[in-house]
Order: sequence, then structure tokens, then C-alpha cells
Amino acid sequence: MKKLLSFALLMLLGATTIFAQNSKKGNYVGKGGTPHEVVKGTNVTVSYGRPYKKGRDIFGGLEAYGKVWRVGADEATEITFDKGLVFGGRQVSAGTYTLFATPDKNEWTIILNTTLGQWGAYSHDASKDLVQVKVPVKHLDKVVEQLTITPKDKELIIEWDKTSVTVPMQF
Repeated sequence: MKKLLSFALLMLLGATTIFAQNSKKGNYVGKGGTPHEVVKGTNVTVSYGRPYKKGRDIFGGLEAYGKVWRVGADEATEITFDKGLVFGGRQVSAGTYTLFATPDKNEWTIILNTTLGQWGAYSHDASKDLVQVKVPVKHLDKVVEQLTITPKDKELIIEWDKTSVTVPMQF
């Protein structure tokens, strides 16, 4: 009887561990309490941490100009394309990539990197960048309190604070 009870406990513990690992495929709250979201558009899925502004100066403050940023919080943002496309004028094959950006006051460099599973941008390796695309900054009148990434049919929009950038996409 002890062996059966031990076996049942072991199976329950294993199932709980597997469930916990798989739960990150959907929306969840990260280790630091940051909400994470999986957003699916036509042929595009984005998985990212959604930090809040909380009264802080974001670009040029919390996120320094000229420094590579994970485009989110906690784990680096990942973007999956269901089929090949032209991303900001550059040909990209179907697949999953890490999405980074180097913000500046009037222009951002959007980066698709081939190394997955990164934490933040601390180990960003530019030699693994598939593409780097320059896009203009649009300064917004209203504050976007929580980082928002919106994949649309022909564009990827990133908004936070009073900043918006759009990357054109063609499938």
C-alpha cells in the first residue's frame, strides 16, 4: 500500500510540474509580477511581458536611448511567423525569433535575433541578428500605460508611454 501511495504522489507531483511548464504558452504573470501575454494576429504570434509605465520616464529614462532592449519585461519577447514575409523591407523565413529594439528619440532599430530562450537583453549577441530594421518614432498625445504590441495584417505596432513605432509586414 505504501508503494502505491508513493507512486500516486510521485505521479501527481510530475503532472503538476508538467502543467506548470506548459502554462507559459498562454497568458501568465511572470516572476516579477509582470503580466505576460500571447497575442495572435494573422500569421503572427507575439509572446511578451507587459510592464506598466507607473509614472516613470520610459524611453531615454528606464530604457536608455541607444541600448538594446528586450521589448517587454522578464523573458525576451518572442515573435513567430507562420509563413515567410517581408519584415520592414527585409525577407524573413517562417519561424520563431527573439524581438529586440534599440530605441532612440526619433528612430528605433527593430531586431529579429535567432537565439531563443533569452532572459532580457543581457546576452544579446548581434552576430545572431537576422535583420535590423530602422523605423521612425511617432510621438503620441496620450500615454499608453502598459506596453502593447499589436500584430495587424500588414504591420507590427509597438506602443508604450507616448511612443509608437510601426514595422511594415508583407506576407
